[in-house]
Amino acid sequence: MTRVLVVEDDPQLVRALVLNLRARRYGVDAAHDGTTALRLAQARRPDVVVLDLGLPDMDGVHVIRTLRGWTRVPILVLSARRAAGEKVAALDAGADDYITKPFSMDELLARLRAAVRRTETDPVAETTLVTTDDFTVDLTAKRVRRSGRDIRLTPTEWHLLEILVTHPGRLISQKHLLREVWGEAHGNKTNYLRVYMAQLRRKLETDPSRPRYLVTEAGMGYRFEG
Repeated sequence: MTRVLVVEDDPQLVRALVLNLRARRYGVDAAHDGTTALRLAQARRPDVVVLDLGLPDMDGVHVIRTLRGWTRVPILVLSARRAAGEKVAALDAGADDYITKPFSMDELLARLRAAVRRTETDPVAETTLVTTDDFTVDLTAKRVRRSGRDIRLTPTEWHLLEILVTHPGRLISQKHLLREVWGEAHGNKTNYLRVYMAQLRRKLETDPSRPRYLVTEAGMGYRFEG
């Protein structure tokens, strides 16, 4: 049974989440504050965490950072905070996804299922060949092939692609990509990302104007949909 830790201080929302999750045969633990959430995470070892940022005793970003100190459990943020900076802070701290309130229960459940699927194997450790309908990425050989031909990528293009394909389905923030590829001093150079992502799409996507694999989440970051 998949176990979910719900961290939320709104009793009505907690009740709704618990009922919906248990109806779909998830095991559920609930915490109304960050301290309880961290204790339950240690004791119960959930398969996924659904976390509100506005907790009574500490900010949810602190909870994310603390969890990331010892676990890779998927963390889905569920928050009323809509500012891009708030979203980026949560993603940079280690959240896997960000859903704004009000939200669709169907969407939340779909994203939860996707997060659980991604943890069934460790893509970074185990996957050496990423295959899509249109191209393949050989992480060991550092080679990309499309329609039977090698696609030449620059070192920067490769670095970006490698980060995205080794975290399939996960939203990677703009700031994280910039820091990983260009370094700490370029954390705000979002124009770099736009240029290089456009180049990758031209080389890999069938229709670069409507990307299927290298997807933009406006104001937040990018996601590889394999």
